[in-house]
Amino acid sequence: MNRRNFIKSGSAAGLITTIGLPASAAIVTNNDITTAFKDDFELNEITITELQNLMKNGKVSSKSITKLYLKRIEALDKKGPKLNAVIEINPDALEIASKMDEERKAGNIRGMMHGIPVLIKDNINTADKMQTTAGALALAGNIASLDAFIVKKLREAGAVILGKTNLSEWANFRSTRSCSGWSSRGGQTKNPNILDRSPSGSSSGSGCAASANLCAIAIGTETNGSIIAPSSYNGLVGFKPTVGLLSRSGIIPISKTQDTAGPMGRTVTDVAILFSALTGEDEQDEATKGSSAKTQKDYTQALKYDGFKGKKIGVEKSFLTGHEGVVKLYQNAIAKLKELGAEIIEVELLKELKVIGSASFTVLQCEFKDGVNAYLKTANAKVKNLTEVIAFNKANENTTMPYFKQETLESSDKAPAISSVAYKEAVEKVLSSRKIITDLMAKNNLDAIVGTSYGIPSLIDLFNGDYSNGFYFCSPAAMAGFPHITVPMGKIYELPVGLSIMANAYEEDKVLNMAFTFEQATKHRTAPKFLKSSNFSSGI
Repeated sequence: MNRRNFIKSGSAAGLITTIGLPASAAIVTNNDITTAFKDDFELNEITITELQNLMKNGKVSSKSITKLYLKRIEALDKKGPKLNAVIEINPDALEIASKMDEERKAGNIRGMMHGIPVLIKDNINTADKMQTTAGALALAGNIASLDAFIVKKLREAGAVILGKTNLSEWANFRSTRSCSGWSSRGGQTKNPNILDRSPSGSSSGSGCAASANLCAIAIGTETNGSIIAPSSYNGLVGFKPTVGLLSRSGIIPISKTQDTAGPMGRTVTDVAILFSALTGEDEQDEATKGSSAKTQKDYTQALKYDGFKGKKIGVEKSFLTGHEGVVKLYQNAIAKLKELGAEIIEVELLKELKVIGSASFTVLQCEFKDGVNAYLKTANAKVKNLTEVIAFNKANENTTMPYFKQETLESSDKAPAISSVAYKEAVEKVLSSRKIITDLMAKNNLDAIVGTSYGIPSLIDLFNGDYSNGFYFCSPAAMAGFPHITVPMGKIYELPVGLSIMANAYEEDKVLNMAFTFEQATKHRTAPKFLKSSNFSSGI
């Protein structure tokens, strides 16, 4: 099976994207951008459904698929472009795949995830031979005693855990000037579209790996944009479900109010398949209590081509100004929604949410301190609380903090207890976001709100940290705990930009259907070209 080659030799005309810029807008030469190699990987852009059909017909096995992905990781992640997305390979991957093949031969097929290779973020416990470190050298050697609940669900579904992905250390909750995709244990992850661009974070490795076809699909986690942002930057579909639909037990925490895991994949259908396998009530996570009555067994049943027909869609108005390339993509997307049957109503949700101010950060600091201390108390790590983590980093500053420091860890360690009045007032203010959003939607009779997920992927800058060009739509759904999905809406000079769709709590079927409708009508997802440099003579 030799799938089409997505890598083409770059001419100036070939690098002009769907935003309709004239060829003169970018003067690109072979010295500016070069492809690292010819990419003819057999499984490029393959879907879970296609893999299942191939296994069903006996053309491939889970073991042969797993071998191909492991070779792909070796070729691209450790050599070639050196993406640095995978922090650790699962030594049991081939054994798991073989077991799934044996079950298939015996007629026992667990479901759509049976035999499918998955990569998961390195803040999710696996009770195997792999470490769980959140990318921190301070946690090196932490072998979990128990699987995270969602890992247990993965294994029950028959998935093959290929390994763990790198991330922004401590899920990007370490420094005020951190560089997304860097961790002291894993180093810097790259964006597979253009290698000197940021993969965003904190689920940087999961985003890079899924986009670069290092796995069939990946799992990330989010507190405030850590699924949506890297999915947008890497040209993926990323789905942050309603908080409480996926258990957080066994995941190194930041916030019990906002944390959730979620799938990151190349298609909406793949994302819906994996999400369906992960839901479930967990007595170790109170937020999941009663969630089974609010979930569907198979979310792919919600994927139809009528997601916007007769729907009223709120459009975040502030994103209609700014970088002309991003605005043009957004305008094109809005026009497509109208074409698909939506009524468009401009809203200013971000403006209304400004009343929350810094309360969200206060909540995150208080809950991070409480959650991490509880996690480390029973973990198999040498450090047993946040204070010891900070001390370890100071004692090993050359390796743990060579580019930026740990101001966020230090301020969190001094944060008020979750029993304090300051914390309780901050939580109340953050949770007021739910009423602000639902009131806005009710006032305008909206079915969903859309916006630009993030702007143009920034350059990797280890010393100064991340920067953006003013487009970021992750916070509303993150603070409220509402479902949020991003789907590719085009590229600017080969750099992806995503369209966000959010709705009220437990409306996963609605946002998945809308994302599927947009995806199928536009087909903006394209495989990355592993371009070497973004040294455009015209700049971005």
